[in-house]
Amino acid sequence: MISRIDHVSIAVRDYERARAFFQNLLGAIPGASAENSDKKFYWQILSLGDLSRMELITPTGDGGLLGNFLENREGGVHHITLETPDIREAMRILDENNIPYFGYNEYEGEYWKEIFIHPKNGFGVLIQISEFSPDDWLSEEVKFPAGKRWSVEKSRGGYSLTLAHPGGGKVNIDLTREEISNLIKDIESVL
Repeated sequence: MISRIDHVSIAVRDYERARAFFQNLLGAIPGASAENSDKKFYWQILSLGDLSRMELITPTGDGGLLGNFLENREGGVHHITLETPDIREAMRILDENNIPYFGYNEYEGEYWKEIFIHPKNGFGVLIQISEFSPDDWLSEEVKFPAGKRWSVEKSRGGYSLTLAHPGGGKVNIDLTREEISNLIKDIESVL
């Protein structure tokens, strides 16, 4: 039902201060962002290290989605987002197990589908379950072209094997000549 944790969302009052902390101090790389004018908040995806992601969300006006959440605090974890390959199947499993959910939305057709599990049913955590393609949220330079899932290049110390990451983008592994030979043998042994 769940492929992986996609991101942890942190609600903040002072977006610029939080962005500078995560981006300038901790090295997060900015990704997709947008304003949700209906619910009066702005969101920004940040990638860290191995393409682990977090999201900063901040209010853009009074009475929006984050009003109550940030009423007596500067910020905090607002929700976690879990990726599913099939939102309808996730809903069916939740229904079968009498776990209530709310807020089914489809954005721009097939682009993003979501539901939420309230903290009272999620052990104190607001859980967002979403169906989407992770590469849709990354810039072109960090993902492979359509249909390509790996590349191998000669490097100073051996070889650089780059694979498509399940969370979108790429992951790189440096291998010695001996390691690449062993990898080839392992692949051939299962063919």
